[in-house]
Order: sequence, then structure tokens, then C-alpha cells
Amino acid sequence: MNKEDQVIMRFRDLFNKMVWLNKSKMEVSLKGYTSTEVHCIEYIGRNEDSNVTKLAESFYMTSGAISKLTKKLIQKGLIESYQKQENKKEIYFRLTEQGKEIEKVHEELHNEFRERDKAVFEQITEKQFDSMLNFVEKYSSHLDAEIKKMGVDLKSE
Repeated sequence: MNKEDQVIMRFRDLFNKMVWLNKSKMEVSLKGYTSTEVHCIEYIGRNEDSNVTKLAESFYMTSGAISKLTKKLIQKGLIESYQKQENKKEIYFRLTEQGKEIEKVHEELHNEFRERDKAVFEQITEKQFDSMLNFVEKYSSHLDAEIKKMGVDLKSE
């Protein structure tokens, strides 16, 4: 197996291990909510004036899928929609108090996972972090270009 394949396989394996390790704790603490719902709540909580377009770009989902997701979150009482006085056409989302509670639980879980993994990250030098971040950015840009070649512009849908 060449080095490129090894990197991809190890990224996939690493991601799958993280998901597996975190899954049971997330399911217990956030029972009744899907991962996509929780991450949508997280995005809305962190990004002012979130709308369908911004969410679709962030999650690499269609606007239709995001519309269904946000309707579900509104029905569950986790988010609410609003419009700005100067732009009655666009619909934005913000968290309700119940949504803020879910966001808080999710953030506490992430802090717990970061604490669990701290031993590894403390061994990484600034130069190693910069190298890894540089690689991830280059690879991400490459994949963006490949997606665009397919006639899809995820950043403008």
C-alpha cells in the first residue's frame, strides 16, 4: 500500500475510532436527538444569522434536506426562525432555551473528549500542528476543486 493510501486509511480508521468511542456517551447524554440535529444546533449556536444556505454549505447537504431538518428542530422546540426588519425574504434561525441546553451538553461532552485525548496533543509540537493543518487545508482545497469540476459549487448553493 502506498503512502497516500496509508494516510487515507489511517484518517478513516482514526475517524471511525473517535466516532465509536464517543457514540455511546453521546447517545446517553443526548438521547432522542440525532447526530445531525445536535451538530445543526451547535452550528446555529455558534453562528449568528444562520440560514438554510449557510447550513447547507456547512453540512454538504441540499437546501431541501436542511429545510426538513430545521422544521424538525422547530417542532422539537430547539430552534426558532426569525426575519430581519430590512430583509423579510430571508429566514434565519436561533436557539431556544431548550436548544441552548442541548448545545451546552454537547459542548461538555466535547470538553470531556478533549480532556481524554489531551495526553496525545500535549506531545505534538507547534511545527507538527502546522504541518498537519497545512496538509488538511491542501487536501480540503483539492477536494473542493474536484467537487467544483463536477459542476457543484457547495459554497454558493
